[in-house]
Amino acid sequence: MNINGKNAIVTGGGRGLGKAVALALANEGVNVAVTGRNADNLKSTVEEIKALGVNSAYAVFSIDNESEVKTGIESLAKQLGSVDILINNAGIGDFGSIEDMPSETWEQVIRTNLFGVYYAAKAVYPFLKANGEGDIVNVASTAGLKGGPNMSAYAASKAAVVSLSQSMMAEWRKQNIRVITLTPSTIASDMSIQGGLTDGNPDKVLQPEDFAEWVRDILKMNRRALIANGSIFSTNP
Repeated sequence: MNINGKNAIVTGGGRGLGKAVALALANEGVNVAVTGRNADNLKSTVEEIKALGVNSAYAVFSIDNESEVKTGIESLAKQLGSVDILINNAGIGDFGSIEDMPSETWEQVIRTNLFGVYYAAKAVYPFLKANGEGDIVNVASTAGLKGGPNMSAYAASKAAVVSLSQSMMAEWRKQNIRVITLTPSTIASDMSIQGGLTDGNPDKVLQPEDFAEWVRDILKMNRRALIANGSIFSTNP
């Protein structure tokens, strides 16, 4: 399917995984808006997107604040002309034992990773419904399929994203809205490298560009086909 001319919003699109997806879509002729909390990163990404010959915009807001999300999404939709695709990528990773992690930190991971996905999808949904079709890609994690030590907050948040996405798919697929749940393993992002999950070796470890190519190819499938969920791993890290 040709996605040239579509309009996409990528949350957490100022750097790392989100930026890689934004650029991959822009290279296909998609107009891409990005969101995040760092205006400088977002401005830089928008400049790179526009250099590829498509329209772009950005909005600064906290993904865990519903009113900010709604206002920001509506502003971006107006600037792009509409929204066809949402890449729900914004998230944080705080790691530590259940015993040692402060409850406030644990709760913030849940608010960002789960409520952020919910708020962004709910804000975009009216536009997709009005269009009669659309795509929502929710970025979860293999940690949401199997928790491990020192990742209880992150794993719980991503497990909840998986279940939330399944409910979204069940409710919205009859309106030709494809809700796609992706569960990547460790990718060489800033979060995973700084968190000590990987050394990021580009010869062995998944890179943001690998994930971005995957997202692009899924979105280009004929609209009669829905990849409900999928995982991606490094071959031999």
